[in-house]
Amino acid sequence: MSAHSWYLLALLVASIVVLVTLINSRLKFHPFVALMVVSVAVGIFAGEPAAKIGSSIESGAGGILGNVGVTLALGAMLGRLLSDSGATDRIATAIVDRSSTAVLPYAMGAAAFVIGVPMFFEIGLIVLLPLVFSVAQRVREERPEAGSPYTMLVVPTIAALATLHGMVPPHPGPLVAVDGLHANLGKTIVLGLLCAIPTVIVSGPLYARFISRRVEIEPDAALVAQFTTAAAGPTNALAGTGVPVGSVHRSVGEGEPKTTRQANMGLAICAILIPVVLMLFQTVVQVWFSHDSDISDVATLVGTPVVAMLIGFLFALFALGFGTGQDGETLRRSVSESLKAVVGILLIIGGGGAFNGVLETTGIGGAIASAASHTNVNVIVLGWLLALLLSASTGSATVGIVSATGIVAPLVHDGSSWHTSLVVLAIGAGSIGLNYVNHAGFWLVKESFGMSMTNATKVHTAVQTLVSVVAFICILVLSIFIH
Repeated sequence: MSAHSWYLLALLVASIVVLVTLINSRLKFHPFVALMVVSVAVGIFAGEPAAKIGSSIESGAGGILGNVGVTLALGAMLGRLLSDSGATDRIATAIVDRSSTAVLPYAMGAAAFVIGVPMFFEIGLIVLLPLVFSVAQRVREERPEAGSPYTMLVVPTIAALATLHGMVPPHPGPLVAVDGLHANLGKTIVLGLLCAIPTVIVSGPLYARFISRRVEIEPDAALVAQFTTAAAGPTNALAGTGVPVGSVHRSVGEGEPKTTRQANMGLAICAILIPVVLMLFQTVVQVWFSHDSDISDVATLVGTPVVAMLIGFLFALFALGFGTGQDGETLRRSVSESLKAVVGILLIIGGGGAFNGVLETTGIGGAIASAASHTNVNVIVLGWLLALLLSASTGSATVGIVSATGIVAPLVHDGSSWHTSLVVLAIGAGSIGLNYVNHAGFWLVKESFGMSMTNATKVHTAVQTLVSVVAFICILVLSIFIH
């Protein structure tokens, strides 16, 4: 390697250190601002012509927002329709109903798994809170010997939501890595689900059995009373707690729940699965049919993430929105409100794209590839470790994913391979681990269940780190057979 290549690698390390410092120091820069500042600085110190720095940032940010941002927005709106129609509550209740004490953690994990397909971690947790509280209270009254019911139920919930959020498209993290590494989306979904099932079982129900007799969770009594009283609407149940509201049957812009017809559970499940099925359909057609065939053209159109999510959203709009008696103005306000929760994520994704764009145009990406070729680094291990460290140090899984993706991208040569999809999953799995006090999800879980810092660490941080490690092991096992 030349002296210039070593200089570029040192510049990369320095930029990551500065990025982490800006986010975690007393300055408390927003990750988007920190990413933009670092992107400009890297361009300057790498010797990129001043006229090209701006275009590198714009093309990097614009490219990733064009591919991921619109899909993310549609996913947020789809999740809101499922929530407001009461569909998610019905799905979860149907899965959990009539389960024995031993089966309850598995049933709750299954409910969170289904609901977590289209929803972000925080939104999915909020939607499931009424169910967790009501079932936990019933278990406490009827089966007092069953350990801590709240711990028994919240652990598999966290495990399922975190696993899907970090590893399975159409969640933003995996989509960012798919786009950055030019991976095959269908293959990534298949492998992601394959790894997710054992990961959720080990990190959820099995860990819940161990920890539920060692950690006692006791939420605020007033919050419990509101969640477990039939007269209390889900909108008001979180009032005054500092927990954002996103539960079912909410009328946006008003203080009271809006009475509508119940959503059909079959239609709700269809709305959740339509985007995933369409993306998988595209992959199957590409394998079995000629690229010049009409069916290939149709599959390419409907299987593109943006179009697949749009079709899923439109189906939910008519089947679960208008179909449950909600009027157009209420629905418009509801989906508009849902976008407010993802604006910050969109900005971070755009900032990460700008950073990656500068890494590419300055030649840092080539220096990474040159260094890796001399060290025989395992790209799966590198991707997981980088995402883990960056996510833990910056407090943002998205920052961890977009930065790790940009760093390992030069090491990936065949985007369509199954191995590249495993790299995507490794990056996503790494971003889940070591979720602690600088992550918003940590505080959401801690405050929602009234946990001490110690118990929140034993429950939330431990579960998410266990998810990261178990998923990583599954990925390494698959890599033995997939090349």
